[in-house]
Amino acid sequence: MNRIPVGVLGATGMVGQQYLSLLAGHPWFAVRFVAASARSAGKSYRDAVAGRWHLGKSAEESVYSITVEDANDVSRAQAAAAEGRCVFVFSALEMGKDETRRLEEAYAACGIPVISNASAHRWTADVPMLIAEVNPHHTDIIQTQRAARGWKNGFIVVKPNCSIQSYVTPLHALLKAGYDLKRVIVSTLQAVSGAGYPGVSSFDIVDNVVPYISGEEEKSEQEPLKILGDIAEGVFVNRVEPLISAHCNRVPVLNGHTACVSLEFGTVKPSLDEVKKVWSEFTSIPQALKLPSAPQHPIIVREEPDRPQARFDRDADKAMAVSVGRIRPCPVFDIRFVGLHHNTIRGAAGGGILNAELLKAQGYIAV
Repeated sequence: MNRIPVGVLGATGMVGQQYLSLLAGHPWFAVRFVAASARSAGKSYRDAVAGRWHLGKSAEESVYSITVEDANDVSRAQAAAAEGRCVFVFSALEMGKDETRRLEEAYAACGIPVISNASAHRWTADVPMLIAEVNPHHTDIIQTQRAARGWKNGFIVVKPNCSIQSYVTPLHALLKAGYDLKRVIVSTLQAVSGAGYPGVSSFDIVDNVVPYISGEEEKSEQEPLKILGDIAEGVFVNRVEPLISAHCNRVPVLNGHTACVSLEFGTVKPSLDEVKKVWSEFTSIPQALKLPSAPQHPIIVREEPDRPQARFDRDADKAMAVSVGRIRPCPVFDIRFVGLHHNTIRGAAGGGILNAELLKAQGYIAV
C-alpha cells in the first residue's frame, strides 16, 4: 500500500525524535513534514538535530533532507496538506499548555487531525485520552467534537501521561473480567528520559532517588478514571472507583517506568492464579486488527521472583507490552504486583503511533 504522508510537530525534541525513529520504515505512515520552534525553522532536519540526536536508531534517511517548518505557522502545514505531504500530524510540542492547546486546535480547525503526546487537551471535555487496548471506543466522541467545533476533517486525540501505563492496562483487564476494584496504591519509579532532554541533571539523579515530580501524582491518580470511564449522551463519564493513591519518584534509570501496585477488590476477590490468567490472556481491538505497532501480548506475566526489570523487560514485544511480575498477596489490600513499560515508546511516541493506527482502522483518518 502507499504510505500515508504525516507530519511531526516538535520534531527536534526527545519525543519528536522518538516518533521519527519509530516511523522509519513504518508500513502505513511516512514522515513528509516536520515542524519545530522558530530557531530550527528553515534548516534541514539533519542540521536542526546535529549534536542533539539522542537515540540509538536513526530516522528514515529521507527525513534528514526535509526543511523544518515553524510549528507556529499553521499555514505551512495547510500548504503541505494541499500538496499531499501531510494528512495528519503527531504533536510532540514542548510549549506551555495554553500555547499548545491553541496551536493544536488551529491545526485541527484547518482540517489536519492531531494525534497528540502533549498534556494540554487531556481534560478537554470532548477530547479522548486514549490507550488503544483500554478505551478504543472513546474515539466515538470525535463526531461530537467535530460537530461542536465545526471541523469537517480535523480532530484532536491525546495519549495519557507516561506514568500510568504500567498499571492502567492491568487494571482494565481485571475490570473487564468482572472484578470490582475499590482502591489502588501505586508507587512509581520513573526513568530520567521521562523528563526529556536535558531533563534532570546528573548531579541530582546519580546516586539518588528524587521523591517528587511536579504534577505527576495528580495525573497518576486522575487520568486513569477518565480512561477507564465511558461515554453517555455524548459526554465522558469518569469512573468514581477505584480510588488511586500515587507516590511518584524519579530514579537513575534511562528508560523504563516501574510501578509497585497494591489492589483492593470488592466482594469478589480473584485468586492469584485467576489474576495471572486474566492478564496473560488479555487482548483487545489492536491485537484483533493486527495493527502494526500493537504488541502480540499487551500484558506479559513474569514468574521470576526478581522481574520485571527495566534493563531486561522494557523492550518486550516491540517495547509496547506491559510486563507484570511479583504477583503476590498483600497483607493490607488483596494483591500486589510490579508493572513495567518503556516510557518513551509505549508511554509516548509508540503509544501515539498505535493510536493513529487505530484511528485509521476506524476510518477517522481519510486516505
